[in-house]
Amino acid sequence: MANSKYEYVKSFEVEDKLMPSTWIVVRIDGRHFHQFSDEHEFEKPNDKQALELMNSCAEALLEEFKDVVFAYGVSDEYSFLFKKTSEFYQRRASKIVSILVSFFSSLYVMKWKTFFPLKELKTIPCFDARAICYPSTKIVRDYFSWRQVDCHINNQYNTCFWMLIKSGKTKREAQDLLKGTQTPEKNEILFQLGINYNELPAMFRKGSCVFRDKGEEIVKYNQDGDPVKRLRTKVGTVHRDIIGDTFWREHPEILSD
Repeated sequence: MANSKYEYVKSFEVEDKLMPSTWIVVRIDGRHFHQFSDEHEFEKPNDKQALELMNSCAEALLEEFKDVVFAYGVSDEYSFLFKKTSEFYQRRASKIVSILVSFFSSLYVMKWKTFFPLKELKTIPCFDARAICYPSTKIVRDYFSWRQVDCHINNQYNTCFWMLIKSGKTKREAQDLLKGTQTPEKNEILFQLGINYNELPAMFRKGSCVFRDKGEEIVKYNQDGDPVKRLRTKVGTVHRDIIGDTFWREHPEILSD
């Protein structure tokens, strides 16, 4: 920017640099998505196409921004983890948040027709976002464990609620029936409705994990017919338990410093 007498206005900008050497999580949430899902007639309690649209947007975001090493999504929210050493936009919170949420929102609109070819996008999808710093890998894991536990609690309740509605109950009757119930009681309600909760799709029960998976691919065969391989990194989505140690042991590179 050229020097001028007006450049003093820059002094009013607030310094919003995030704490160095910490993991950054940016959580994106849909705004008024209950209304949005009703307007677009999403299947209750889970719309498979809507969830896959969110996953596709998350995958594209990881492809675009290499400093994002992991993402976890459920319903209309997604959490994106930046590596601890990231200097993405000098760690300025306003820049990081605005870029990610605008990129994700644009992807959602662009990809809509791919997942809903027979539905018009009637209203503008809107997301908000926030950035949080976490100092240790333990706290990062606890954060994602929190989100997955929340996924289970909300999904089990919503599944019970909407199955009761579909069985003929009113919304008030379903709410009263579920009030104060615990996990075993909700499972029993579903069982009486012919549903084994543990057999529902893992995407509904566990949410979605997006990350870069390292492996090998065959690029050609030599004269002896032996395959020539090369390492490849591919962004993909899985639906796994991330509360226990198994997933993180299998993918140590995600939380590597």
